[in-house]
Amino acid sequence: MSAQDRLTDALYGLGWSTVRKLPEPVAVRLGRTIADLAWKQRGKGVQRLESNYARVVPGASPERLAELSRAGMRSYLRYWMESFRLPAWSRERIEGGFVGKDLHYLTEGLAAGKGVILALPHLANWDLAGAWVTTKLGIPFTTVAERLKPESLYDRFVAYREGLGMEVLPHSGGTAFGTLARRLRDGGLVCLVADRDLSASGVEVGFFGDTARMPAGPALLAQQTGALLLPVTLWYDDSPVMRGRVHPPVEVPESGTRAEKTSVMTQALADAFATGIADHPEDWHMLQRLWLADLDPAKGTS
Repeated sequence: MSAQDRLTDALYGLGWSTVRKLPEPVAVRLGRTIADLAWKQRGKGVQRLESNYARVVPGASPERLAELSRAGMRSYLRYWMESFRLPAWSRERIEGGFVGKDLHYLTEGLAAGKGVILALPHLANWDLAGAWVTTKLGIPFTTVAERLKPESLYDRFVAYREGLGMEVLPHSGGTAFGTLARRLRDGGLVCLVADRDLSASGVEVGFFGDTARMPAGPALLAQQTGALLLPVTLWYDDSPVMRGRVHPPVEVPESGTRAEKTSVMTQALADAFATGIADHPEDWHMLQRLWLADLDPAKGTS
């Protein structure tokens, strides 16, 4: 393990061991302070966030984009402060930490014996939403995690999410899709963050006026298993409570090839994500390149 990897792992370990012990008001203030410092430094992540917001809010002035990126960094650090503290939250704090709209799409789908796929963008705190599902609704689910480096950091994230009641599969390795399909055929729940393709072989979609690429997995799983595919968007307000909405199901087209159906369904997901992101752009934590025009044409990755 390189010195940089050891430092990265140690910093995350410090977050989970130390931040989780702080009183909540102290953690909130700490997160805001770190966010404002990072924003003032104008590093690559902040610049990319601002560039992405320029697509989401076309015609925004430089001053407006600066406001958005500052709010975006505060939202991003709120996510991290909550995530570091989630393992120490009481059941009551988790249950009271999220309020959702149109949850009947989820509960009715599961009650009907169908598997359900929840697909989310990088909005607000998807880990908190997941903890609420396992705690308040009592519904376990399976998800996929990107293999991070160093391996010890990936192990930390897996342990963290498993501690919140999630089954976590590695994104790489080729076995995740089959396991997810089995869970869905058994009537289970699968949750996938699905607004950024990690394989460079995803589906091209129109997104805020330009072309991006999003993973095909949610649409393919729905076609293969008959599971219900539900987009979900999340957002923060000025309270300690996160908000969210389950959108109407994305239907499988009646005709077309598998690739054509996948394209239509993934575009429908992108459209639902865009609705939530446009309403709450500051809660979209996309500090990486997303649109094809912004990607390295030689590599196809950020």
